[in-house]
Amino acid sequence: MMQSLYTASTGMLAMQTQIDTTANNIANVNTIGFKKSRAEFSDLMYKVMSYAGTATSDVTKSPTGIEVGLGVRPTAINKIFSEGSLKQTNNQLDIAITGKGFFKLELPDGTEVYTRNGAFKIDDNGTMVNSDGYTLVPQIVIPEDATNVSIATDGTVTVIQPGQTQAAVVGQILTTNYINPAGLHSLGDNLYLETDSSGQPVEGTPGVDGLGILRQGFVELSNVELVVELTDLITGQRAYDSNSKVITTSDEMLQTTNNLKR
Repeated sequence: MMQSLYTASTGMLAMQTQIDTTANNIANVNTIGFKKSRAEFSDLMYKVMSYAGTATSDVTKSPTGIEVGLGVRPTAINKIFSEGSLKQTNNQLDIAITGKGFFKLELPDGTEVYTRNGAFKIDDNGTMVNSDGYTLVPQIVIPEDATNVSIATDGTVTVIQPGQTQAAVVGQILTTNYINPAGLHSLGDNLYLETDSSGQPVEGTPGVDGLGILRQGFVELSNVELVVELTDLITGQRAYDSNSKVITTSDEMLQTTNNLKR
């Protein structure tokens, strides 16, 4: 059987992975805090017919050798944690991180997860939570009678209550960073889980030790660039088509070989 059939099939599978990745990026172009992914590939092993440097005579050697590649394989789907643009909402509980860092949330089972989505709400107890009701860590409770909520760039949360002229501090928002954020495990819902590859979390005050500052009244949009994604979609489709034509051509060559017996 011709090796080109198998080689081209690996190319089709690889391009399917790229198109699937690109489709997910485009689908989340309006998802707050979403980080795009990039499919990465490497060539497979080679069938060596002649090694470079093989003697061709008593005094000469082959300068290149003969090696035939056996295709391609996906090696990684890498999350790109570049910053998305900021959108002003004027909502007091919307917070965007400008720079590095994640908000920490606690799931109902106590698991700690991380997100860049700062569109927070308050639950029936006044606790700051995300859209799914997961509690922001450290926990911050907004008094029921608060008339104004202010969140400083360093995460200090203050409120104005009736009859008071001075703002009262009700909590401190901390952010967390990782040496390798691409190693975080994506859970969906804009949530990430720590892994051995991400490294240990570094938690601190926003604006300190390399952590980004907070912007109240803004949300961070997706970092997906539609022009780039559509270009990747076209190149992936063309590469998929080209590999399918290789299979068709190989099949025609096999048919020609079979017809030689007639």
